[in-house]
Amino acid sequence: MPMEMGLCGGALLLVLQLSWALVGGQVRYSVPEEAKVGTVVGRLAQDLGLEAGEPETRRLRLVSQGRRESVEVSGASGALVVSSRLDREELCGKSAPCSLRLEVLVERPLRVFHVELEVTDINDNAPVFPAARKNLSIAELTTLPGSRFPLEGASDADVGANAQLSYSLIPSEHFAVDLQKSNGRNIVPDLVLMKALDREMMPIHHLVLSATDGGHPPLTGTMELVISVLDANDNAPQFNQSVYKVQLPENAAEGTLVTRVNATDADEGINSEMTYTVTNFLPLRLNIFLLNPETGEIRLRGALDFEEIRSYEIQIEATDQGTPPLSGHCKVVVEVLDVNDNAPEVWVTSLSVPVPEDAKMGTVVALLSVSDRDSGANGRVRCTVWPSEPFDLVSTFSGSYSLVLREALDRERVSEYEVEVRAEDGGASPLRASRALRVPVSDVNDNAPAFSQAVYTVLVRENNAAGAELARLWARDPDEGGNGRVSYSVAESGGGSSVSGGGWRPASSYVSVDAESGRVWALQPLDYEELQVLQFEVRAVDAGEPALCGNATVQLFVLDENDNAPVLLPPAGGGPGSGGAGSEASGSGSVELWAWASWGSPAGQVVAKIRAVDADSGYNAWLRYELWEPRGKGPFRVGLYSGEVSTARALEEADGPRQRLVIVVRDHGEPARSATATLSVSLVEGTEAALAAASSGLSGARLRPAAAAEGSVSASATTTNVWLVVAICVVSSLFLLAVVLYGAARWSPRSAVLSGPGPTTLVCASEVGSWSYSQRQSRSLCVTDGVGKSDLMVFSPNFPPQLGAVLLSHFEHLNCTFYLNWSLCLEGCPNAGVSSDFCNKSETCEGGECGSGLEYGLDS
Repeated sequence: MPMEMGLCGGALLLVLQLSWALVGGQVRYSVPEEAKVGTVVGRLAQDLGLEAGEPETRRLRLVSQGRRESVEVSGASGALVVSSRLDREELCGKSAPCSLRLEVLVERPLRVFHVELEVTDINDNAPVFPAARKNLSIAELTTLPGSRFPLEGASDADVGANAQLSYSLIPSEHFAVDLQKSNGRNIVPDLVLMKALDREMMPIHHLVLSATDGGHPPLTGTMELVISVLDANDNAPQFNQSVYKVQLPENAAEGTLVTRVNATDADEGINSEMTYTVTNFLPLRLNIFLLNPETGEIRLRGALDFEEIRSYEIQIEATDQGTPPLSGHCKVVVEVLDVNDNAPEVWVTSLSVPVPEDAKMGTVVALLSVSDRDSGANGRVRCTVWPSEPFDLVSTFSGSYSLVLREALDRERVSEYEVEVRAEDGGASPLRASRALRVPVSDVNDNAPAFSQAVYTVLVRENNAAGAELARLWARDPDEGGNGRVSYSVAESGGGSSVSGGGWRPASSYVSVDAESGRVWALQPLDYEELQVLQFEVRAVDAGEPALCGNATVQLFVLDENDNAPVLLPPAGGGPGSGGAGSEASGSGSVELWAWASWGSPAGQVVAKIRAVDADSGYNAWLRYELWEPRGKGPFRVGLYSGEVSTARALEEADGPRQRLVIVVRDHGEPARSATATLSVSLVEGTEAALAAASSGLSGARLRPAAAAEGSVSASATTTNVWLVVAICVVSSLFLLAVVLYGAARWSPRSAVLSGPGPTTLVCASEVGSWSYSQRQSRSLCVTDGVGKSDLMVFSPNFPPQLGAVLLSHFEHLNCTFYLNWSLCLEGCPNAGVSSDFCNKSETCEGGECGSGLEYGLDS
């Protein structure tokens, strides 16, 4: 009843002191929670400016928000009254302030007003603990004064001063309560031990913890504390030794018993039961030893290594089963004994490679460090090097060696050395080790390029194409890199050749050498008639510093091609015997000749002689004469190789006053080239023939144009022909002598390489068989005394003795034999550079008696 009177008085006081304001249609009221139903909160109609009676007529009412409202509008008076119980904790919880927003609706005209109702708190909730009783256990003796034990604080549903709590504990000499802030806002109590407990004097303590709020009147909540005093484990285990020392060889087997530790406890029961644990291990290798927690035995679990760890320290703790548990400590020191189980180690600390091949003796190639992880005699090491040359091992100081050079190096002989340094320790059973070193030798330019041949003999056919490859030279330089990279060139003063006409041309105008490949190229077509032998030097230079060079001589022999047709020579004088001759020519065309013969001349009488030369050589210059017209049996015939026109039978008047002969001169080349001579033979009386011959000899020959092939022919006297041949032989001999002297002076150091003129081979030819003279060949045409119509040819080939081998390399299966005895036969010459038609051709002598001949043969 007094509570209700107080509430009513408070409500009336709040209503009387209500301050309201109409700002934008909003009214504020305040009402305490737990106000009685029907309590007037405020005069709403009057505060909204409504006249008496308007609240009902204009239907003043609250708009429902979907929840049960605790206030309502009185229809008659328009007052806002409490319609049901207001509980601030239910409406707003711990939120402060607690405000309710209401909407008031007035119709006719329609208006909406907002009313804010604040529900104020009253102290209607006492503090509440989470549990009515809490049990604690605190050990005697071991729990020191000042120890704190956190407790769960009480909670109060009110807010503000009504929720501010204070704690108190029933007075006790052993405990006190202390307040601590939790989360910076809540106050929680701590139980503080003020005096050590003794279970034997008081095993259990009963305390009451009270919480009081700050309301008027204050409300209080309580919680019972039951504190049990535990018995203390006041005796720790004790080891019989504080330090255990053990020695083990490093090769001890796994599972070996190291030692056994033992500790005792004066307590009884569970406080005397203990377990052993490892608390510290130096160094940290816990997997080496295994401790039995019950017996205290320590056994070896891993491998020991003296070179890695020489001693171990194990801290062992014995802990009893008491509450709280107590422990005792001891230390086990394990000393590892060395055995010779490590081979020596060889390390390369510095390696200066590659080593130049010109390095001086004593040059340090490598620095080595030798060690053995064992100790004493097991760690003393001796070192050697294998092979013992060209390096040596020098000890600088303990455990260090230098690998030095003691012999000269040659990279071209040995480009890399595999050196092995061997080490052996001084143990009872010595252990060995080795270290392999790869020592490459770097190159220096100490080798000049060297050709495989000092002299290269090259055979080239004339009329070759410009730019054709003539040969390929290769010089070997055993050096490497730039020192072995060879470039080729024709030596500036590397020779040349004299050409027809007496001039001199350097070899570089004929050939060039590719700088990289050594290929010899032709700069222009070669002409055998201009140049037969070209000798020059090719220089090979490497790219080293300084550069070294080597030379090789190239002898280029130009092989003749049948590129010149026979050329007919003008007659040298009157015809022999009773005949005479004359001629007319038209430059390089056919030649027309005249001769006189007397009737009654016997068979074999020489009427004229056709003279021709061919600028080619060999078979290409070997000429043959054929009577082309008249065909059949005429009064005249022509010597096949001599060119002499003679009577085939005695001349008769029936043969007519004139005979016209067409003579073709052919060489033996492939294809054959020819020239044509027309000989007109006038048949006269014997005296007229003599006068015609004399007249022809005095006035010379007359020439007349003709339209046939190249060349010129004539008939001449035998005496004049002989002198002409003698003059040519002399000139050729002088030329050969000059060439030999020049070659001896220029290439005398290489006399063993270059060959001089070969042995002279004489070929005797009769009137029906001869080699024709060529003015551009190194041959001499001689005439023997006493033989009126025979030529003697001297062959002096300027080829080295090894030409046969060169020909063998260029012409496969060279097996040729030349026979010159009134005829020429070439047999067995497959692939010899001439056609098979020519090889199989055989000429025989016609008429007359052939003189003795010499056989010339070249048989591979």
